[in-house]
Formats: sequence, C-alpha cells, structure tokens
Amino acid sequence: MKKSLLLLIAILIFACKGEPEVKEVSEMERDTIKEENSLTSDLLGENRVEFTREEANRLAELPLNCINTEYPNKLNQTLENIEAIGEPSELHPAFYGCFDWHSSVHAHWSMVSLLKQFPDLEKAETIREKLKESLSEENIQGEVAYFNREQSDSFERTYGWAWLLKLAEEIETWNDPLAKELKENLDPLTNLIVNKYLEFLPKLNYPIRVGEHANTAFGLSFAYDYAVATENTEFKQLISNRARDFYLKDDNCPITWEPGGFDFLSPCLEEVNIMRRVLPKNAFEMWLEDFLPQLKSEDFEMEVGEVSDRTDGKLVHLDGLNFSRAWVFYGLINQYPDKFSHLQEIADRHVAYSFPNLVGDSYEGGHWLGSFAIYALQESKGM
Repeated sequence: MKKSLLLLIAILIFACKGEPEVKEVSEMERDTIKEENSLTSDLLGENRVEFTREEANRLAELPLNCINTEYPNKLNQTLENIEAIGEPSELHPAFYGCFDWHSSVHAHWSMVSLLKQFPDLEKAETIREKLKESLSEENIQGEVAYFNREQSDSFERTYGWAWLLKLAEEIETWNDPLAKELKENLDPLTNLIVNKYLEFLPKLNYPIRVGEHANTAFGLSFAYDYAVATENTEFKQLISNRARDFYLKDDNCPITWEPGGFDFLSPCLEEVNIMRRVLPKNAFEMWLEDFLPQLKSEDFEMEVGEVSDRTDGKLVHLDGLNFSRAWVFYGLINQYPDKFSHLQEIADRHVAYSFPNLVGDSYEGGHWLGSFAIYALQESKGM
C-alpha cells in the first residue's frame, strides 16, 4: 500500500514540476552545514584526505603511465571472423591503453578532471598533448567503426558507456579552448553511446544488481549526469523513468550481505545514488525509509572493504568499492546536508583506507583506481 502511494506521489510531483528539486536548502544554509561538517571532520582525526595540488600531481602519473601502455590487454572482444583480430591500438586507436577499454576511457576522464581542478599541474602541458593525441578526430572515428561492427553492439554495455559519457560531460563543462576541439572530435562517439542507451534501456526488463561492471544503477547515474549537463531532455526522462521502473518498489536492501569478494560497486548504495537524482526530496525520503532506513540513522556504521592482495586483479576491486561507497555518501551529503552529515566520517574513512595504496602499487589496481579516487575526492568537494 505504501509503495503504491509513493508511486502515485512521485508521479504526481514529477508531472507537476517536470523535474525533482535538487537544491533543498539555501546557499547560506548549505555553506553553514558544510563548515560544521568540516570542523567535525577535523575533530575526528586523520581520516580525511585533502585533495591538494600535490596529491593531484601524484594522481596524474597514473593515467599518464597507462594510456599508451598497450600490454597486458584485455580486449573483451567477440570475433566475427579472422579479420576481426588486431592489435589493441588498431582496434581502439583512442582507448587502447590501461589494460582495457573502459579503464582507458576513465583514465582520460581523470586527466581532464585534474586539469579542470588544478590548471597549474606540473605536467599540464603533457596532459594536454596526450589528450589531443588520443582524442583526435581520426582516432574517435576508429572507435566508432569498432562499435559499428556486427558483433560489437553490446561492447562495454553499460559500464564503459557510462564512463564515456562522464568523459564527454567533463569536457562539455570545461571552460578551456582545448575543450571545444576535444568535444567536436568526441561527439560522434558520444552520440553513438547516447543512442545505444536510448535503444537498450526500453528493452531491459530487469535491472542488473551486481557489484561489478554490469550494475544498472551505476550505468544510469553517470548517464543521467550527462543528460543534465547537456540538457538532453529525452535522455534524462528515459533514465528517470527506467530508474523508477526498476527500483521504486524495492524494499529492505540486504546491505549486510555486502561486500562481495570482487565488488567495486555497492549494489545497495548505487541504487540509492540514482534514486537521489531522479526522485523529489519527499519521495526519496519515503523510498529510502523502505529501502535502506538505517542510512538515515546517526548510528549507521559501515566497515571498509579490506584488501588481502593488491596484486590480484579481482581482490583489489575492494579498493574501488571503498572509493565508490565514499562518492555515494558524499553525493548524499552534498544534496541533503541537513539529513546525511553523519556519513562524512564514514566516507572519509573509506577513502583514507585505500588512498595511500594508489601510487606505486601494482598495475592490477594502478591502471584504474586513480579514477575512482579522483571522482570520490571530487564529490567530497561538492563539485
């Protein structure tokens, strides 16, 4: 009965207002709450990682060291014939490094994000040159050609698709002369990925609730951000509708079952992350009361995911889980600081556990974890 009422309220509010309200407190109130949270974090000890220029310089080394590293390489390729075989750099002229396609995509996102936040990076010019080289018009046309292959229709669905749109969003919102050139070059691939979402989401009858790449809620969240940034109303509406179809009636997410041994995403928290985007405040609070009510409690606790062997490509996923959990918590705090400020220390602790292992660690984590850390730290700043 309650879920039916919630569904009715959400539909009525959405129909009347068009889109959910994201800003629920005034700027003055938001700044006051953030200041209080910052003071609280300082008192809690050394869990908070400060996103400084020095740290950004260290993190920049990770994508710079892998975007042109062709081997080892995991192609995830379905071969239609013998002619489909090729070197990674032939198959993916833009995104052939960093072990796999999606990791290369979010490595490029990392470089753009770091440049936007820290224009005076030590290797700023090197990063610019690398971006121009990778994201050339010719290279992107090569990526489009791969997606148009007969057996590549579902390639990187939807994890890699989501990161491609996050890269496109970062470039779209970058106030820099280079951004215009990169955007124009990337547009054919960006448009192709948007169209793939538009074709696929109506056909997906059930969401995929796992802690790895196929997680539907994660794929929707990044796509939604892109739709908002580019004011793509059709795309935004589809994502919002599908998220409601998939998740609005969910109850009692078994978060105590998490984490799975190979998780780098939290199935429960990623669902929270998309629903906070698409539901108005009152509807979101009602939904959360049924789905994960403990999240609103001042006594809520969540232990970090512990990594036993960072040279194991699957076990090191748990470092990624710590960063992705943190970015969900930070996102909740940023959107509703009056409701979720108690999550600050938990988020900080998750980042602090995994952050020291990023630079100088094995390639199993080094080729991708920097992006997760950067996104978590970016969310911690409310960006």
